[in-house]
Order: sequence, then structure tokens, then C-alpha cells
Amino acid sequence: MTAILAISVGNSRTQIGRFLDGSNALDASEHIANADLDVIIDRVAHHWKELHDEEAVVALASVNDSVAKPLEARVAGRLGVDVSRIGRDIAPPISTRLDPKAKTGVDRLLCAVAAYHTLKQACVVIDAGTAITIDFVDGEGTFHGGVIAPGAQMQMKALHQQTDALPDIPFAIPANEPYGRNTEQAMLQGVFFGIRGLVQRVIERYADSFGSFPMVVATGGDAAALLEHEDFVDRVVPDLILMGIAVAVVANLSDGDAVNEPADDESSVD
Repeated sequence: MTAILAISVGNSRTQIGRFLDGSNALDASEHIANADLDVIIDRVAHHWKELHDEEAVVALASVNDSVAKPLEARVAGRLGVDVSRIGRDIAPPISTRLDPKAKTGVDRLLCAVAAYHTLKQACVVIDAGTAITIDFVDGEGTFHGGVIAPGAQMQMKALHQQTDALPDIPFAIPANEPYGRNTEQAMLQGVFFGIRGLVQRVIERYADSFGSFPMVVATGGDAAALLEHEDFVDRVVPDLILMGIAVAVVANLSDGDAVNEPADDESSVD
């Protein structure tokens, strides 16, 4: 089967993953800050060389076009192939029960695709990154939508920017005690337990609507820090969106659609 190089451009980081056999079995991955565009290009080229497959597909998903557009152009020129965009060239292979006018982020759909493809049962998908999304997929694999809330670092930044006295500090796991004994710890406690409480309450609402507690999968840059040891989270899968890209590409290829025709730029990987 065709190998796949998957790229996901988020609000703050880009994830790169390679799939050697055209499945969602990830061979290698890494996460790089969006500010390091040259590094991202170099690492994409490295993973491309490691695929050893002239028919390999390069697929990119993005929620950040200001980074994705120049990245797509430079990757196409560097590798000498067209880059297939999820949502533009390849549709996420999932049905929805959304408002017909809804413009749901491709990241949410791809994480839902990967979770259902793996579990084959109803599930809740949490993406804890710049924003927190909590989405529900039913037992037939239909995406129902969910909840969007500020992520941990966004909340920390808001506390500083919207007040006169609260400091500008990065999010971190707070001290393991019930009280924040200084301002910094009080802020961290509020954000940390606020997010965990939000997630638990939303899952309970989904379970009430569905009639039982579904499996819960978490992903995103802050998922491990926030949720790894929570009883109501069954799995933390850091590269869930890359797996979703691979599933989408495989589904597209099985439908007989061509992707990644050679680009006009004949430059090679270096």
C-alpha cells in the first residue's frame, strides 16, 4: 500500500508523521513550533526520504492558514510533489449531524475519524491544545459536534491580560495540594481543575444523552498534563490527528481518487 506523510498545522505547533504501509500505524512523528518554519520544512524532507516510496502521498490538514499556505508551497517545491489538503482535496471520511451551515474545524473531524476507526464504538474525543474541544461520535461513527473552550495557556494569558495584578506565567501542573498558597499556584489550580471539571461534566452530559458512558480518548499538547491520570479518560493518544489524516488518505485512495501528482517544480529532497 502507498506510504503516507501526514502534516497537521495547528494554532501553535505542526505535527509530522509518516505511515509506511498506507495504514494508520504510525512509524514516526514529531511536533515542532510553528515559528520554526525552516525546521518544519527540513524535518518534512527528512521524513519524506525515510518513506522510500515514489508513490507516497503527502497530505496536510490545517486550522492555521497563515502557516499552512507558505508551508504547503515550500513543501511542494522541496519534495517535487503536490500536497493534498484535507478538506480541499480529500474529505474527512465521516458523516455528521451538524447544522448544514456549520464550518467545523478539520482537526476535530480528523480526530473523530481516527478515534472511531480505532475503537469501532461510540466515543468522546478531547483535544487539549490552544483550545479545548470535547466531541461526541456515536456507535455508527457519526460526528454529533461538541464543546469548544479556551485551552490552558489561553486561560493563563487571559488572567494576566484582563487583570492588573495577576502575573504572566506559563501553564504547568500545579502543586499537589488542595489550596493555591500563592498567586501563581492559585492561578494554576484554577485553570487545571477548571478544565478537568469541564471535561468531566461534559462527558456526563454526553453519557446522559447517549444512555451509557462512551469510551473517552484525549489528544493534544496538554492532554497528558491535564488528563492522563483521570479515571474518566480511557486513552491519551498524542498523534490522533495524524492517524485521522492517514485514515482519510486511505479512504480516498480506496475510492480510486488520485492524489499527489508531480508538481511543476522538479527540485529534489536534500
